Amino acid sequence: MSLYEHRTVKSVLKGIWTHTLSDIAMFTFPYQVTVAVHKLRGVKVGKRSHIGRNCLLDDHNPEMIEIGDRVGITYGVKIICHKRDMSKYKYGMNPQQCPFIYGKVKIEDDVHIGIGSTIMPGVTIGKGAVIGACSLVTKDVPPYSLAVGSPAKIIKTWTKEEAE
Repeated sequence: MSLYEHRTVKSVLKGIWTHTLSDIAMFTFPYQVTVAVHKLRGVKVGKRSHIGRNCLLDDHNPEMIEIGDRVGITYGVKIICHKRDMSKYKYGMNPQQCPFIYGKVKIEDDVHIGIGSTIMPGVTIGKGAVIGACSLVTKDVPPYSLAVGSPAKIIKTWTKEEAE
């Protein structure tokens, strides 16, 4: 099977559309315009959420990204909904022959994602969570937790009792 057999005219046109809008969104301001452009691409974005400049939200499947209300996504964040399935990789293969794995990314309400972080496919970030700068999030993050590092690890969780 060729690397390009799966492509149809419709998928190529969709790719051109989403990639062009993605390029435009990277440099738009104010953030309300950036959010509007990402919504045009198919990203679900809640009320009063902020998407910073130079953010990359998956070009292949923007409709697989769901962002809740009052979410802060800072400069240079990457949200990815596909990756190669390297479990099929063998010596002498071209890695591009490995199929993609797809996964929805869900970011719940009141989340903050620090500068330069990357969110990988299939991840849910719980309500009120904070992702530290330059973190690589490969697993779900529970609500009201602080995750930092590469790969991101939970270093703190806030409880309701602490807020009282």
